[in-house]
Amino acid sequence: MIRLEGVNKHFGHLHVLRNIDLHVAEGEKIAIIGPSGSGKSTLIRCINGLEEPSSGSVYLNGEQLFHKNRTRMVRTYCAMVFQQFNLYPHMTVLQNITLAPIKIQKKNAGEARDIAFHYLDVVGLRDKADSYPATLSGGQQQRIAIARALATRQKILLFDEPTSALDPEMVQEVLDVIIRLSKESITMVVVTHEMGFARQAADRVIFMDNGVLVEEAPPEEFFEFPKNERTSAFLSKILR
Repeated sequence: MIRLEGVNKHFGHLHVLRNIDLHVAEGEKIAIIGPSGSGKSTLIRCINGLEEPSSGSVYLNGEQLFHKNRTRMVRTYCAMVFQQFNLYPHMTVLQNITLAPIKIQKKNAGEARDIAFHYLDVVGLRDKADSYPATLSGGQQQRIAIARALATRQKILLFDEPTSALDPEMVQEVLDVIIRLSKESITMVVVTHEMGFARQAADRVIFMDNGVLVEEAPPEEFFEFPKNERTSAFLSKILR
């Protein structure tokens, strides 16, 4: 479903991604971990077209992503949940969720509402449909952002550190939703600092450092028997 071949990304003299090769199968759940500045968010932004690789290729469902086709490709395959929610403050929860199905996917208002209420049920917030984002907690806003992404019914769901902007007591409510989603057939790539989530919900954990994919393995193998010294050093700090 996702394939990156020889992807490099430069920001001026800064080499952020270094020869990234990554394959993600349909329905697979990937957790990407690593220190801040390792290139994790840039990698996920290259997958959904928010950043263009300096060199190399990105494929979604076997079709190469180019500058000219990226809007169509991303609208066809990808939905993304950001760190900062990015909800429209002047719109109600229901309006936020129905916007893309109506404007982009050309669904009628009734169908879009039905889809929105279905995914509000999934995230446990049907009663907030007529609320505005400013009246919600951070955890609730992020759950609404997840519902909004799900309402597009894309095959690929990308998460860029979805709990990093939350107070600690709100983190678990968002993780619980993502863990439930991990049981579905959606292809998911999650950039996260939550090791418990990576253990519980990922099919494969990838460690990035300095723009390189250092190591990848199923969670039980990754956390119990890391093969690379850089991975071991990182985990020893995180898992203290």
